[in-house]
Amino acid sequence: MAAEVNPKGQETIPPSLAQDAVLLQSEPMPEGSETVQGYNWSVVSRNGEVDYHALLESYRTSGFQAMSFGLAVQQINEMLKVRSQLVDPLKMKPLLDEPDDKPVTNCTIFLGYTSNLISSGMRETLCYLVKNNMVDVLVTTAGGIEEDLIKCLAPTYLGEFSLPGRELRQKGINRIGNLLVPNDNYCKFETWLTPILDKLLEEQKTDGTVWSPSKVISRLGKEINNEDSVCYWGYKNNIPIFCPALTDGSLGDVIYFHTYTNPGLIIDLVQDIRRLNRQALRAVHSGMIILGGGVTKHHVCNANLMRNGADYSVFVNTAQEFDGSDSGARPDEAVSWGKIKTSAQPVKVYADATLVFPLLVAETFARNHKLPTVPNVAPL
Repeated sequence: MAAEVNPKGQETIPPSLAQDAVLLQSEPMPEGSETVQGYNWSVVSRNGEVDYHALLESYRTSGFQAMSFGLAVQQINEMLKVRSQLVDPLKMKPLLDEPDDKPVTNCTIFLGYTSNLISSGMRETLCYLVKNNMVDVLVTTAGGIEEDLIKCLAPTYLGEFSLPGRELRQKGINRIGNLLVPNDNYCKFETWLTPILDKLLEEQKTDGTVWSPSKVISRLGKEINNEDSVCYWGYKNNIPIFCPALTDGSLGDVIYFHTYTNPGLIIDLVQDIRRLNRQALRAVHSGMIILGGGVTKHHVCNANLMRNGADYSVFVNTAQEFDGSDSGARPDEAVSWGKIKTSAQPVKVYADATLVFPLLVAETFARNHKLPTVPNVAPL
C-alpha cells in the first residue's frame, strides 16, 4: 500500500512499524493496583508544620527504596503485633528451656548489627531497644561489644572520610569512616578490661565456671555499670548478646596480651552456638532485623535455619549480590537455604543504616511496641 503524501511529496502518516511500537496498547492493571503517591506538602503550606509520621507513611507509595522502607515498617510492625499477643501454651517447648532463659514472647526478635553502628550514633537507638525489652536476642561483632564499653570510658569524635591515614597514625588517632577514636581510648579499655579477665580466670579455676562469649559480654555489661551501654542493659534485662568473632578487635588484643601476663582463660564458643540455636528453636514465631552484613547477618540467619526459617525478616545494608557474598544476598537466597520461611514476606532496604534505622524505630517500636501483662501465656 502506497504511503499518503502531501503536495510536497512528504509522507503524512507515521510508519506503521514505529507507530505500532510506540503506541502499543496496555492490558488493564490488576484490580487493586496502587498508584504512586508522595507526601501531600500542601498541608504544610496551610499550617506550617510537617506531619513526619504521614511523611514516612508516604514512603510506601513513593517507589524505589522509600517503598522498601515502607514495607520494612509493615514487616516490623507485624512482628510487634504478634509479639504483643499471648503465647499459645501448646506451641511452647519447655524441654528446650534452661534455668537462665527468659520466658519466650510470642515472637522472638533477633537483632543483628555490625560494630560501626555502635561506633556511630546508632548506639543510642540500639540501647533504647535493649533497655526497654523490645528485642530478645542480639548478635554483633567484637567491635559492637568493645566500642560500646569504650564509649563509657572516653568519647568518639566526628571527623571526615578524607582525613589522611598517615597523619592520623602519627597523631595516634584511628578513623572509622568519618568518626575518630583516639588510641588512648583503647589504652583505657585495656587498663579496665585486664583486671576483669583476671577475675574470669580465677572463677574458672576456683568455681569451675565455663565462660562463653555471651557470658563474658554479660559480665562486662555488669562490670561497666553504665546506663548508656547496650551491654549493660543486655546484662540487666537478661537479653543474650552473642558475638561469634569475639576476638576480632580490641577485645582480642587484650585477651592476647592476657595470655602472656596471666595465661589459661578459656572461652567456649561451642556453648554459645548451642545457646543461640536454642533461642531459635524455642521461638513460637521468629523475626529478624539485621543491620549490615558479614558474620552478624549469617549468624542470625543460620540460627533461624534450625527452625526451618524466620517468619519475619528485614535486612538493611548497602551490599550487592553480584559477588556472591552473604552480605549482599537478598532475602530470597536465605529462603533457598531454609533460613527464612517460604511463606514469609521479607524485605531488604538498600540503604545506610544510620539514615534508615532511627526512622524505622520511630515508625515501629516507638509507636507500637507493647507486651502482654504477666503472665504472657494464654490459658489452656
